[in-house]
Amino acid sequence: MNFIDELRWRGMLNDMTPGLEEQLQRELTAGYIGFDPTAASLHIGNLATIMLLVHLQRAGHKPFALVGGATGMIGDPSGKAAEREFLSEETLRRNQEGIRQQLTKFLDFDSGANSAEMVNNYDWFKEISFLGFLREAGKHISVNYMMAKDSVKKRLETGISFTEFSYQLLQGYDFYWLYKNKNVRLQMGGSDQWGNITTGTELIRRKEAGESSADKEEVQEGGHQAFALTTPLVTKADGTKFGKSESGNVWLDPALTSPYQFYQFWLNTTDTDCPRLIRVFTLLSQAEIEELERQHIESPHLRILQKAIAQEVTTRIHSQAGYDLAVKASEVLFGKATLETLRSIQVDEFDIIFEGVPQTEVSAGELASSKDITDLLSVASRGEIYVSKGEARRAIMQNAVSVNKIKIVDPAASIALEWLQNRYLLVSKGKKNHLLKKV
Repeated sequence: MNFIDELRWRGMLNDMTPGLEEQLQRELTAGYIGFDPTAASLHIGNLATIMLLVHLQRAGHKPFALVGGATGMIGDPSGKAAEREFLSEETLRRNQEGIRQQLTKFLDFDSGANSAEMVNNYDWFKEISFLGFLREAGKHISVNYMMAKDSVKKRLETGISFTEFSYQLLQGYDFYWLYKNKNVRLQMGGSDQWGNITTGTELIRRKEAGESSADKEEVQEGGHQAFALTTPLVTKADGTKFGKSESGNVWLDPALTSPYQFYQFWLNTTDTDCPRLIRVFTLLSQAEIEELERQHIESPHLRILQKAIAQEVTTRIHSQAGYDLAVKASEVLFGKATLETLRSIQVDEFDIIFEGVPQTEVSAGELASSKDITDLLSVASRGEIYVSKGEARRAIMQNAVSVNKIKIVDPAASIALEWLQNRYLLVSKGKKNHLLKKV
């Protein structure tokens, strides 16, 4: 597999420095991407760059994932309108471990010569004094060069602290350290990282050339020693940012975004966005994707592309079991699930599947006092399903009520119903669901 060709047909190549293709063809090449531990979990906005590392390793090269334990204390100004708040060292350490665990789902850390490696830039920055860093890095990059970067220019109007201004120099030194100590020749990232990355290639070029003056303004971006590559930022067809749901970021941590919510996010993407998303976020081949696209055009109501993306990404992040549970939850809440499907739900799955579904507890006394299904859905549920007997009765007569996926047709029907796991009843009001819990 040719790494650059793979990125090209997937639409994942935005820019690269000259000579990179030749370098990749010449020898096994190590490349890295940095991740700032600003949260305990990565989110799907990080996935496009993670996939760069995945494809790099699949092409036989060596991926490095850098967790920014040091730079995370500063904050990258790229794409930010204001300076971020500093995080405590304890929070950063916790976030680093969360990211470390998530990246193991994508990269093979035991594949021989091209095994993935994970590094933390705090390990080398903790040994460098302020004066030492100025001598090691600051003297080689001019202020004029740093101010020409888009990430800095866009912030000059609103103000930028010296701390954030220095971020690109810190990231540049990361590249230099990895180049010298790990033989890393390539840094990759999103297109908004081009300025930070090429600061690293320039620092390497100048230090390797033995230049001692920062006054030389004839800058050859990338040089011949190290290389840069960026991927386009993933946006929706309307140009808005991709990766947000109504409740905010879609996280890779199941404690923050459940497998069901994760699966539903991909399932609800638009037809217009799918051709780009399936190329960026899955490992399906070009032929497989083109066949799925053909089938999708013929039967768009089946949402073939959405389901293919949702299956591959959810399985990778949350395992086959997580995907199966997400599909089961979707069938229960929106699909053609039956009573048999509900019976198959295990006790520990109920809270996951019915997260976000309104729930009402019904006591033994309330059950005993309910003479029929109408009472149960109104009086016993304290009006939380239907506010009155009349409303419940009308809904039943209009064929709009199901209990455990079985249509209720008689307002005076008995309440001798099958309680799932001896505790739950799933009441469907048209397309809306409500869970009754017996206590």
